[in-house]
Amino acid sequence: MDLLFDDAAQSFRAEVRAWLGAHVPSEPLPSMDTAEGFEAHREWERIMAADRMSVVSWPTEYGGRDVPLLHWLIFEEEYYRSGAPGRVSQNGIFLLAPTLFEHAHPDQLARILPRMARADDIWGQAWSEPEAGSDLASLRSTATRTEGGWLLNGQKTWSSRSSFADRAFGLFRSDTTAKRHRGLTYFMFDLRSPGVTVRPIAQLDGEPGFAELFLSDVFVPDDPAKPGDSGVIGDVDNGWRVAMSTAANERGLSLRPPGRFLATTDRLVEAWKTHRDTVPSTANVDARVADAWIGARAYELSTYQTVSRLAAGGQLGTESSINKVFWSQWDIAAHETALDLQGVDAELDDAWTDGYLFSLSGPIYAGTNEIQRNVIAERLLGLPRGDR
Repeated sequence: MDLLFDDAAQSFRAEVRAWLGAHVPSEPLPSMDTAEGFEAHREWERIMAADRMSVVSWPTEYGGRDVPLLHWLIFEEEYYRSGAPGRVSQNGIFLLAPTLFEHAHPDQLARILPRMARADDIWGQAWSEPEAGSDLASLRSTATRTEGGWLLNGQKTWSSRSSFADRAFGLFRSDTTAKRHRGLTYFMFDLRSPGVTVRPIAQLDGEPGFAELFLSDVFVPDDPAKPGDSGVIGDVDNGWRVAMSTAANERGLSLRPPGRFLATTDRLVEAWKTHRDTVPSTANVDARVADAWIGARAYELSTYQTVSRLAAGGQLGTESSINKVFWSQWDIAAHETALDLQGVDAELDDAWTDGYLFSLSGPIYAGTNEIQRNVIAERLLGLPRGDR
């Protein structure tokens, strides 16, 4: 792992910083969990795409700049440092796209990725079901063969972004006689297709950041002669393997780059400088801020190591579960420290309060931390499985 940035990387950083300085909105956009805010964030994605800033690491034919992953990490650092809007397209560009690059037919890439880069299609993640959350393999939604494709039936819940999104991706049981992790197929489908009912789920703030999806004979094409039109990713009945590609990216690299936590740490240090003298010594904020800074830097260096390994031909594996446990716990601790620094005034700081409330979901989404610890114990440490 080389920690020295070459001239090309430094030049790219300067270009990104200048572009963001010229284009980041001066006022925060409305919440993307509202119809107005969703479209405002979609327009921001299009502004980025016009200058090939939305997906810099993708090949140029799909709307990117074909820069190496190290440059993407630099972009993310500058993006979060600038205070730019959240990425309403994150499910697509950070979760589905890496899966497509690994498993999709070239014709599918050509059809799907340019539209994703331009935010013409915003994607929802349709994985969890009422009886299949962290235990995703117990899902019951089905895919049944029909002429020219498949019919999807079932219910998905906690579907991120789906209240206002255009399309969704998820797993369905295509062989009901197969064992748990087998007989699953990974599908993409249009949320406006006949048979799809989208029911928004209101959060505590009343905004629908998630939705329930009800599918009744939703047709998805699957014509081997026209792979670009197919709604199936990878091999039929082998969707678990494809889904684990998505999960590895969600837990280990793309969804939570270190730039996000480095920016939080910068804000935390500034809060510490302002409030440290008014906080009781029993809160131990000096050590906690130092721990947050060290943790963010450790995560950054670990990610650089991962990117170096990927550049050398390696792949993300089950070690991404370690990343997920680490960053989700770090996020809560950093926000708790920020709130303790401000005391009762913390309730008046929407940025830290909202960030804290969202951080509490970190140990749950992308597979609960309890599940991740099982993965770490069994697959990385080789410990025996306990009785279940």
